[in-house]
Amino acid sequence: MTATSRPARPVILGQNQYGKAENRVVKITREGDTHHIKDLNVSVALSGDMDDVHYSGSNANCLPTDTTKNTVFAFAKEHGIESAEQFGIHLARHFVESQEPIKRARIRIEEYAWDRIVTSGGGGQFIGSEQVQHSFVRNGQETRTAQVTYDGENFQVFSGLKDLTVMNSTNSEFWGYVKDKYTTLKEAYDRILATQVTSWWRHNWTSDEQRMPNWERSYAKAKQHMLDAFVETYSLSLQQTLYQMGARVINSRGEIDEIRFSLPNKHHFLVDLEPFGLKNDNEVYFAADRPYGLIEATILRDGAEPQIPVDMTNL
Repeated sequence: MTATSRPARPVILGQNQYGKAENRVVKITREGDTHHIKDLNVSVALSGDMDDVHYSGSNANCLPTDTTKNTVFAFAKEHGIESAEQFGIHLARHFVESQEPIKRARIRIEEYAWDRIVTSGGGGQFIGSEQVQHSFVRNGQETRTAQVTYDGENFQVFSGLKDLTVMNSTNSEFWGYVKDKYTTLKEAYDRILATQVTSWWRHNWTSDEQRMPNWERSYAKAKQHMLDAFVETYSLSLQQTLYQMGARVINSRGEIDEIRFSLPNKHHFLVDLEPFGLKNDNEVYFAADRPYGLIEATILRDGAEPQIPVDMTNL
């Protein structure tokens, strides 16, 4: 038998999903003159009995991605947006329970925070300006994230954040490390420790039979515990700081069983000012954006099984 006459090997469809990505929805809630903003970027991914649409092009089981987009906007009106997690739960439940071919829905959300603008008072351009409750400035600290997955029986809820930049200007050292012929880094006994936190944490709530967490409070408290640990840890390595941040969250929040961090080390190097006849007494630094050390790890409650993917860029 010649090579050209050999029977073709069967080709089988593997994991697949589809949906509408990055639906930007802004919900304004008006309580008289006081307004509230929820600004979300919502991505929907659906999977289930989708073999035919791939093999033959039959769309009989395919809910249009345009419909998923419309559902996001309609649900913002019908259910409101209490929190990113709660909104994701509403959407995931709807897609799985309303469409028989859909067996699993994953809702991924980014939330952009807005702070109310507080005027200085007294110098308003119109009567009552000091009582204005409808003007906001975009909060630049971090982006809140959430991912809700539902398979018809159980939910999996991840909360998280990214781009939270923090710095300790002292109380950090790095010394006693392995050295070989390529090592040029000098040991540091008083250094800047800075990082840009990306983190996901997993809630142990999985069904309506359990008491649902207060998602807004849980997020705020988890973030605060991270920051508290970052401040209070005298750091001998970024790894040590990471562990303390995760341990603080796990020990303080009973609804969270697992947390994973990705922490780039935002290096700050002392600038050599001697050529200018100046002494640099830990005052002037060069902030290097790359290359950078990247420290990643998962912290678990004792007995919990890890479920957050190691590569968090592809959740």
